[in-house]
Amino acid sequence: MIIRKFLLILSCSLFAGLVHAQATFVVVAANMKDAFIEIQNQFQKENRGDLKVIYGSSGNFSSQIMNGAPFHLFISADEQYPLELFKKGKTVNEGTIYAIGKLALIANNGKRITLDNSKEKIVDAVKKANKIALAKPELAPYGRASVEYLKASNLWELANTKIVYADNIAMVAMFVTTGSADIGFTALSIAKSPSVAKQISSVELKDGYQPIKQRMVLIKNPTPDAVRLYEFMQSTKAKEVLRSFGYQTP
Repeated sequence: MIIRKFLLILSCSLFAGLVHAQATFVVVAANMKDAFIEIQNQFQKENRGDLKVIYGSSGNFSSQIMNGAPFHLFISADEQYPLELFKKGKTVNEGTIYAIGKLALIANNGKRITLDNSKEKIVDAVKKANKIALAKPELAPYGRASVEYLKASNLWELANTKIVYADNIAMVAMFVTTGSADIGFTALSIAKSPSVAKQISSVELKDGYQPIKQRMVLIKNPTPDAVRLYEFMQSTKAKEVLRSFGYQTP
């Protein structure tokens, strides 16, 4: 009897330890990478849980969640994917908008393409570019916004044959900074990233596309750390970080 009680206590303790040590898998849209690194650092000063963070395209993450990927928190680059997951019964609720993103046009410093806010300079940049990087619109909300902008600005026909597509918005910046593309359409937050900004010139594109409302959502059966991070993303501290990277906050 004593041995049985001891084994019961031991097994309960081991189970409690496993639950306590459970990793939290957070998937984050690529446009959020630099801002989220700073937010995560602030969050983990007070919450030392085991966060596993993966960056990529919102479309890919949404497909993986639909197919049962064991993620706990999805920080998307738009509203569409989280709301579709909610309708399919994959999430705790509809989630919440945490930021409103902005589009930017960037140019490699070595390509001698000048950017400013005038329509003439943007048209000239598209004309001069041999290759124009865009995120795949079927996977990345900022890619959809880029196509929207080009069509609204009557630049689609001029740009279409020059486009090279990237899986996500961070790869667009990589194409431009490495010179694989002359210009690219990316997130303003990425254009403001110190590692990118020193290699490119950029201009914020203020209209010609729908506001990019970025929503996050807890996947069903979230860990306690996922819930705490979800709440922290709505805090004053997190909003200050987001605004410093060019996002608007609700």
